[in-house]
Amino acid sequence: MGLMQLVKKGNTSSGVAALGNTFLAIIKAVAAGISGSGTMFASAMHSFADAVNQGFVFFGSVLSEMKPSKRFPVGFGRVINIFCMVAVIVVTVMAYETIKEGWHIIQHPEEASNFWLNIGILVAAFIVDGFILLKAMKEIKEESKIADEGNIFTTAFKGAKKASPATRLVFYEDLVATSSAVLAIIGIVLAQYFGILEADGFISIIIGLLMLFVAFRVGYDNMVGLIGVSAPADVENTIAEDLLADESVVDIYKLRVIQEGRTFHVEVTVELVKGLTLAEADDIKFRLSDKLLREPDIADVVLGIIEDDDTKSWQDRKEDKK
Repeated sequence: MGLMQLVKKGNTSSGVAALGNTFLAIIKAVAAGISGSGTMFASAMHSFADAVNQGFVFFGSVLSEMKPSKRFPVGFGRVINIFCMVAVIVVTVMAYETIKEGWHIIQHPEEASNFWLNIGILVAAFIVDGFILLKAMKEIKEESKIADEGNIFTTAFKGAKKASPATRLVFYEDLVATSSAVLAIIGIVLAQYFGILEADGFISIIIGLLMLFVAFRVGYDNMVGLIGVSAPADVENTIAEDLLADESVVDIYKLRVIQEGRTFHVEVTVELVKGLTLAEADDIKFRLSDKLLREPDIADVVLGIIEDDDTKSWQDRKEDKK
């Protein structure tokens, strides 16, 4: 697969977010330098952290699309988790700097200037981050394959766990970024119109704490992804239903589905009807494997076959999980 093909398969949300937040970080940093606003500085740090993170994540999502090789036979799906963990470190450092700056402002409050410059840039930030957030929510809906129900905001929260690590990171980061723009506007208004200069520092600390929340949330999700996590129950059930739909399959003796990035590795043993010849059983085995591998999210299948043991193993397992 060529480089351009890999880039095209990279996570769109993270690529767009990296470009958008680079632009926002530059204009916010300039505004913070001109006006001396601590809240604007905090917002600039947040945008800079987002830009670095999402650039890392986009690069990782491109590498994760590389085909398996002889040395790496299961592919590169977990590469994206490694890059997301690097992004978490960046967010944590930026959050610390933001909280420290906020505390400094509370102890030594100073009046900022250029009110309308700050407000204009924060409104622009809200629009840009809001657009990126909306795009990430649409990608979550697409990746999680959730049917239309409720508004897109609710659907995004329900489907976030099933989305790819890159899309999930963009969603959480830009959810905080959009909220931070609103908080920053409130802080600047309180400081410059109502004379509550400490509000600038308090809002900076709140933004820093929100960044720490993103770091913890994304860090936990990707740590689990690196270890190897079971696929969601509905994915497992869908695979089981596809197998049981075959007239030769009586039951499922064992099924394990591991999620790696946005792909799944399936290990399954099915029970076939009694009386089949070895040749017939082999044909069924290849047919079932091919059926599962036609699904774009399934990376590989290890499928075993045994004769029906007259015990409903899969049904018992489903009932035990309820």
